[in-house]
Amino acid sequence: MEIVTRMMDGSLPYDVKEARPGSPVLGPPIRRDEKIEHLQKVPMFRGCSQRQLRALARITEVVEEPAGKVLTRAGEPGTEFFLIVDGTARVEVSPQKHGRLGPGDFFGEMSLLDGGPRSATVVAETAIRLLVIDRRNFWALLTEVPRLTQALLVTLSRRVRQAEQSLNS
Repeated sequence: MEIVTRMMDGSLPYDVKEARPGSPVLGPPIRRDEKIEHLQKVPMFRGCSQRQLRALARITEVVEEPAGKVLTRAGEPGTEFFLIVDGTARVEVSPQKHGRLGPGDFFGEMSLLDGGPRSATVVAETAIRLLVIDRRNFWALLTEVPRLTQALLVTLSRRVRQAEQSLNS
């Protein structure tokens, strides 16, 4: 019964790609409540209610990848949002412009919304554990939970206004 409960709360994957043999194991399984804690720190999801965050957690997969794995490639279509739980990644925007991401950092949010090409290549520097939201599941969730769309629009509107203010200052 514990296995079924863990599958239902998302702490035990039932998707084969999450449980690949040889993939790094970075810690104990992530429970639904832990997914919610991570998701509510993402600016795009800050305006969401607990119910909406639970719905987001339901479609969020836990994925573990080894060091050296290319997570996104600049110019390729984007279909996923990534939130780093454990590990670090290198971001390469250009040969001169690069950075590092760690736990709590996220990438792919624009591709989640518009499916446009990736603006950077992101490579796992260490073994990495991510929360991943697939664009198709995200859009299906938006039709199921219309108020989530409203919360996202308000949050994104605030971010655009803040960006405009900082440019004008």
